[in-house]
Amino acid sequence: MSVVVETLAGMPSTAPQLARAALTARGRRGSTVPERTLRVEDVRVDRTRLAAYQRLTGYDVGDALPQPYPWVLAFPLQTALMTRPDFPVALPGLVHLENRVTTHRRLDAAEGLTLDVSAGDLRPHRRGRTLGVRIEARVADELVWECDSVYLARGRGTEDAPRGDTPPKLPGGPVVGVWRLPPSLGREYAAVSGDVNPIHLHPLAARAMGFPRHLAHGMWTYARTLAALGRCSLGPSSSRVWFTKPVFLPATVELVRTTGDDGVVLAGLRAHEDPSTTHVVVRVEPHPER
Repeated sequence: MSVVVETLAGMPSTAPQLARAALTARGRRGSTVPERTLRVEDVRVDRTRLAAYQRLTGYDVGDALPQPYPWVLAFPLQTALMTRPDFPVALPGLVHLENRVTTHRRLDAAEGLTLDVSAGDLRPHRRGRTLGVRIEARVADELVWECDSVYLARGRGTEDAPRGDTPPKLPGGPVVGVWRLPPSLGREYAAVSGDVNPIHLHPLAARAMGFPRHLAHGMWTYARTLAALGRCSLGPSSSRVWFTKPVFLPATVELVRTTGDDGVVLAGLRAHEDPSTTHVVVRVEPHPER
């Protein structure tokens, strides 16, 4: 079967799609993911929103796009893909497990991007099924950025399912940052990213989805950690992030990091009150300039 590429006239609006996702969550079943790519061409960066995003995630305000930012730009497209009537899993309740991201060259806010989003096969997991989602960003025909995300659709699991890669253990050594995350962080990040998933906005909404409190966006924790590492991820580089435990708000987290002889950086966030609780692990590999 050939992959169908649908080019949309513009970026869809996220909030109505999330509402539709909640209304159509029941009854989604099946094991076949449609071989479909959604595309939006000439996506332009709103510099005001970019600057707000950079301030909230700890980046210097400027024209270089942070490595997670194309994911933010493509979030409405991901939502559109996963709320199509023939999509086999429900968007509400999906758990974001990890991302692998490669930036092939420095991305400038002035460049128009063509964004493609597609989904891969469902795979067995001991707590349900996993789903891969791929995002590609191009300038003209040049692939400049790519990301593979893995999500968990919770449900009846397969005990002997293949286990994914185990995240590396966080480095020891001194804490290099302590951040107090306010209860409003989810709403603030939603305002700059467009991810208005209710589980991040208010405790009551989160409880309705089975969580004890509202939680920080995983993509905020990823971006905030990368920003704290300096400019190593603004140019050609690859990063991988594992979202190991949610950060329920409010919270205080600690940043730890180490750099190997090969230049690879390993960093992560852990709970301040219980350092044995790891929330996020990030591995960054800078690439030589081409």
